[in-house]
Amino acid sequence: MKKVKVFEMPSLYRAPFVIEGLHFGEGETSAAIVGAMRGNEIQQLYICSQLVRKLKAIEAEGGLRKGRSVEIIPCVNPYSVNIGKRFWAMDDTDINRMFPGYDQGETTQRIADGVFRHLQGWKLGIHFASFYRRGVFVPHVRMMQTDFVQPQGAVDFGLPYVLVHKPLPIDTTTLNYNWQIWNTRAYTIYTSETSAIDPVSARLAVNAVLRFLVRNGIIRYKIDGGRVPQMLGDEQLSRVHARAAGIWRRLTAPGEQAHKGQCLGEIIDPMQGEVIEKVEAPADGVVFFACNDALVMQRQVLFELVRDYHADEI
Repeated sequence: MKKVKVFEMPSLYRAPFVIEGLHFGEGETSAAIVGAMRGNEIQQLYICSQLVRKLKAIEAEGGLRKGRSVEIIPCVNPYSVNIGKRFWAMDDTDINRMFPGYDQGETTQRIADGVFRHLQGWKLGIHFASFYRRGVFVPHVRMMQTDFVQPQGAVDFGLPYVLVHKPLPIDTTTLNYNWQIWNTRAYTIYTSETSAIDPVSARLAVNAVLRFLVRNGIIRYKIDGGRVPQMLGDEQLSRVHARAAGIWRRLTAPGEQAHKGQCLGEIIDPMQGEVIEKVEAPADGVVFFACNDALVMQRQVLFELVRDYHADEI
């Protein structure tokens, strides 16, 4: 393993802003892995640290195949991590909405440009990301639906679900989308937490990446086969919205089977303590996403369900 300098930018009042990567092996640029781009992505940072630990051991034991290399960039935004702020500390902009970047632009555009120049040319790209909605997911692989997408490649991770998402205009400035446009097979992995560490889903994610690297001929490592994932599109997810605002008490977790009419959670009047809405499942399905805010607003998305179409037909 060796450290590499991905990007450096001078700072007016303190040490330079530096992004570092950890490089394993030599030869073909096989797989690049990117962790926290936002300051509260502690789970994503933790997962990358555990991958570094695993790959160090695999490399020391001769498990990295000759002519292959892997690089991990655990953190793209150390300034914001240091102060616990989700977006760029100075102007609240999001680095993962700045790709492919611009070297003469605003600070986060320059960071995105430097990182993306370093990441161009990698055969495979994996990004551990967090979602714009606060909540918890079933661990899954998410891909942008472009002319370059290869959904079958995501099966190699062995996670329960692969979601091929039709990109919105704001998605076209993410790392995943631009990686694909520049001929990298790109995958984004979501786990069950962001600002807190969830060891169970972190371990699932680490094993998924190791499984992916094994199946793509990059490392030698004994690991279980994982799951045969269900392929999803946006149309297969049912959203459940809040009809009222108030204190949120969630009664169902991601991965649980829900039945039509089942109470998934309750919205409570913050002043009088009465239940003002019982949030019910609109159909049979598996809970894919669950909001974990303490307070929710009217029309906020509380759940996403993978609908059980077979059950609907019975």
